[in-house]
Amino acid sequence: MMAMARGMVIIGAGECGGRAALTLRDLGYDGPVTLVGDEPHPPYERPPLSKDAMTTGDAPQIKTIASDATLAGKSIRHIHSVQAVAIDRAAHGVRLSDGSVLAYDKLLLATGSTPRRLQMPGLGPRCVTLRSFADALAIRAYLRAGSHIAIVGGGFIGLELAAAARKMGAAVTVIEAQPRILMRGVPAEIAEIIHAAHISEGVEILCGDGIASIADDGKAVRVTLAGGREIAADLVVIGIGAVPVTELAAKAGLAIDNGIAVDARLQSSDPDIFAAGDCCSFPLALYGARRVRLEAWRNAQEQGALAARNMLGAGEAHASVPWFWSDQYGLSLQIAGLSDEGSSTVRRDLGDGAFILFHLAEDGRLVAASGIGPGNAVARDIRLAEMLIGKRARPEPEALGSPAVKLKSLLAA
Repeated sequence: MMAMARGMVIIGAGECGGRAALTLRDLGYDGPVTLVGDEPHPPYERPPLSKDAMTTGDAPQIKTIASDATLAGKSIRHIHSVQAVAIDRAAHGVRLSDGSVLAYDKLLLATGSTPRRLQMPGLGPRCVTLRSFADALAIRAYLRAGSHIAIVGGGFIGLELAAAARKMGAAVTVIEAQPRILMRGVPAEIAEIIHAAHISEGVEILCGDGIASIADDGKAVRVTLAGGREIAADLVVIGIGAVPVTELAAKAGLAIDNGIAVDARLQSSDPDIFAAGDCCSFPLALYGARRVRLEAWRNAQEQGALAARNMLGAGEAHASVPWFWSDQYGLSLQIAGLSDEGSSTVRRDLGDGAFILFHLAEDGRLVAASGIGPGNAVARDIRLAEMLIGKRARPEPEALGSPAVKLKSLLAA
């Protein structure tokens, strides 16, 4: 039987869902707030899973967004270790895997994404993906001297994990079917630097060769490449991207378009159901309402808060500039905006090997900035570039390329 008390129900207790629940309380909403997650943990940060959780201490800890005590103190009901299995839009109810039903006034789907599976036979228990804290612990057990880790996919997750594995003494081979690593959204000039850093740290990177077969013979996982080479590994980690979790929304009849399709206010095709984070695609006004889906930590934070505001009737449109980052071997890579929107590039050198590539559209508008350097060398200028992008600025290319011209002065202009 459905409970009579309605309120705000959030499906997905990750970064996005957790931030949404906390924001509802911060904004003074005093009705019922229920947060539903399929893991046993309170909401936690996922970026450390491929970094600190692999290398720090003997017993890695979850970096929580809010403890169960904090959630309880804010009267946020956290239902863990269950899944939402059906939405009754007419009755405004969500049925959970334990048979219970939650009534809602507004519903937020923050179901995230799941690792893309490698579609081939032969995958055994030592062919794994990284998404949860439990996944991280399972992988970490293999990161030791004398072990060999094969990583399928040369994207952010795979490369961050490769860096962590080398720090722990494991041998690492990265297999990337594309011509280079970081093909998605990272300029080749920056990818080359990351590639060189991995090579200097002892990582073997194989690009331009697909996988013909995988077999686990009990002693090793044997990966045979299309070119004929065989790689024997103790563990194979598959990092070939992620797919949005949309089954619940699709079964409920919501519009799907590379994720749960929402408008600029994160409202789905049902006005009482919102979606945010990795699971949704939305129109990005900065780029001509281009529909995008962003798998990024900060986007999950920002959209969780935005969804909460709009569930309370703010009617606020998404206006943030996309931002991504990755740390590997002391190098920090940061990207603001969508670099594929650019038609020309201007380079600014910052010293000590750090530089930023500014990406300009045909009309001269700054649409993205990609930077790399040691530590926080590019952080300040990327932040200023992000502000210029948000203002739709058209700075002179010569000014962008000159270290003598402060970006802050271009912002003021």
